Formats: sequence, C-alpha cells, structure tokens
Amino acid sequence: MHFRAKSLEISENTSFNNNEIRYKTRRTQIMNDPLELLKDLISRASVTPDDAGCMELLAERLEKTGFRAEYLDFEDTRNIWLKRGENKPLFVFLGHTDVVPTGPIERWQSPPFEPTIQDGKLYGRGAADMKSGIACFVTAVERFIEKHPDHRGSIAIMLTSDEEGPATNGVVKVVETLERRNEKIDWCLVGEPSSDKKLGDVIRVGRRGSLCAKLTVHGIQGHVAYPEIAENPIHRFAPALKELTEEIWDRGNAFFPPTSLQVSNINAGTGAENIIPGSIEVQFNLRFSTESNEDSIKRRTKAILDKYDLKYDLEWRLSGKPFLTDKGDLIDAVHAAIDSVTGFEPVDDTGGGTSDGRFVAPTGAQVVELGPINATIHKINENVDLKDLDTLTDIYHNILVELMI
Repeated sequence: MHFRAKSLEISENTSFNNNEIRYKTRRTQIMNDPLELLKDLISRASVTPDDAGCMELLAERLEKTGFRAEYLDFEDTRNIWLKRGENKPLFVFLGHTDVVPTGPIERWQSPPFEPTIQDGKLYGRGAADMKSGIACFVTAVERFIEKHPDHRGSIAIMLTSDEEGPATNGVVKVVETLERRNEKIDWCLVGEPSSDKKLGDVIRVGRRGSLCAKLTVHGIQGHVAYPEIAENPIHRFAPALKELTEEIWDRGNAFFPPTSLQVSNINAGTGAENIIPGSIEVQFNLRFSTESNEDSIKRRTKAILDKYDLKYDLEWRLSGKPFLTDKGDLIDAVHAAIDSVTGFEPVDDTGGGTSDGRFVAPTGAQVVELGPINATIHKINENVDLKDLDTLTDIYHNILVELMI
C-alpha cells in the first residue's frame, strides 16, 4: 500500500510538542488512506437494506470538513445527504452502503465481513461493489477540501442502503425530495464498479432501461393419463415463449445494444410426476435501449400472448428508463482526470446492469459512473486490488479539481 499523506507543516512558532506532532501526523495519514476506511466499511455487515452504521461513520468523519448531514429515511431504508456549501454548481458523489448476501460462507477463503489482505488484494463482501468507491471518493473529497477549502459551488455525497434490493425507498425518494426543494444537481458521479480489465478503462455514460414482468398462464390441472380433460399451460405457452425470446424488439443504436428479453424464472407443477399443472409462472426482464420504450414493449408483448389465445395475468414493474449523458463538462473532466493519473483514455460505454444513476439523470443532471474493476462483484471472494485504491482516489480528486476550482 502506498500512502500519499501530506506532510505536516510546522513553522517556527508551532507550539505542538513531539507527541502532538506524531498524533496529528498519524491522523493525517489515516484520513488520507482509503484502505483504512474501506476496511472499516467492509467490517460492517450491511446486507441490503441494512446500513449497519456505515452512514453514521461517514457523517461523523465528513462533518469535520464542513459537511452537513441530513438523514432522509423511508420505511426500512436509510439514506443520507451530506452537503458542503449552498452555491451552484452542485457536484454529487452517489453510492450505496448495502451489499448483496454472502452466499455460502464456507466457500469464502476468509470471513466475508472480516476484511483480509492477501496477495495484494483486499477481500470482503462489498470490497468492489461498492464500498471501495465510497472509501475512495470520501478520501478524495477530504484531500480536495484540505487543499481548496474555498472551492466554488457545493459538493454533496448521497448514499442509500437500498440499491441492491428493490430500490424503491432509496435514491428515487431522495431525488424526489431534492426536486421538491428545487435543489438541482449539476454533475453526478456514481462510484459503481465500471472498470473492466484495468482501473479507469471504462466509464458508464448511460444505462439501458429495465422492465420486469411476472406472467401467469392459466390452464386446467388434471391427471397426466387424461390430458383430454385437462389443459397443460406449459404446452400452451411454449410457442409464445419461443416467439417472445426470438422477437427483434429493436436493433439498438450507436450508444446501446439491441433490446433483449431474458427469462429469469419458470415455475409450474406440484412436484408430482403424474399431475398436469394448473398454471405456469414466468418471470422475465427486458433491458431496453432508447430505440424502445415501456409502452411499446408492453403492447407488443400483449399482442404475442393474445396471438396464442392464452388465459393469463401479467404484472409489470419498471425498474428504470434508459438514459444517456451527452458530451459535456463532466465527461470531459472524467477523461482528463483518468488521463492525468493513468496515462490512457477511457472508453465511454452504456453496458452492464442498472444503477441509481437512472434516478438522477431524468432531473437534467450529467451522470457518469466510474469505479473499480467489476470482475468479482456479487461473487464469492469479492475483492479489490490495493494498488487501485490510491489510483481511484487520485482520479476522483482530479475530477473535483477540474470542475470545482
């Protein structure tokens, strides 16, 4: 691990004794080291929607640099809005403190909530998704304010404990609150793990929309030996399923791949081998480009189902609309910062899943996602490279320099 702590400046008139100097120097090192903060965050078992005290830890730390903490909790979800300043422009770091469940603990090489360093990597649930992003942007903000306490505009950090869950009481509700107060975000950087092979090689400048569906096709339960007095919903639905999965919803565009329908769950039957089921339940999801929209997808899905004269119930849930951030100040600043730290240009991309950036983009804010390598997210033995922590912190810091001074 490479420390980048600033040296303590001591003038001839400094009255500190040696113990005070050692204490303040050590405190400066800790405050400027994302690793120590990341280890503290990982040790808190914040499985969604539990925050496990992460926000209180960060609030106590950031209040010392002039941030004001405001908790905006909704039902079982904790949200915090940490802000320094009241002027425009408003730059926001966005993240989530919740993590996915660990899976079988016995398959982890070390306890998932005991941060463990091995072979240059830090292991633990949330190491990549996305507590390392939080640790790095909090540290970057501290470094920036120490150097530029009179920066222009305002800096804020928005955190939720509901990103890995249904995302119904998290950022979407916080953004609604800010909109009611006319508190407009200009630039939003989401610390999600966007990088592919090396840190900073990919940034997300947009995301596909996500439309979820739960379909129940009804038949008539009966004995398998008497199919003439039953109606097998699996058999009835099979041709429609084939057509749904082969449908060309759109061909995408220069920024987005074609819209895709993927079946995630199918359930039918009682478990007995001699019973024709009375219904089949199917869950599917469409990740859709800006060439399609929610209404057209629903309409075309219904037309396919009706074509086969099915008896069905269909429930929809829109997880997020597609968005794309045009070239502008934020993307330019991110490119410049990555180039200054790493020496290469990132690729602008819209792939991957959804993120909470989908709730911020409709307000008119420029939104970009930039974070650590995503190779181990949600996996057993999730980890992050130690060398990437300082690099990512430097990139975040330089983005603030590009935009806020």
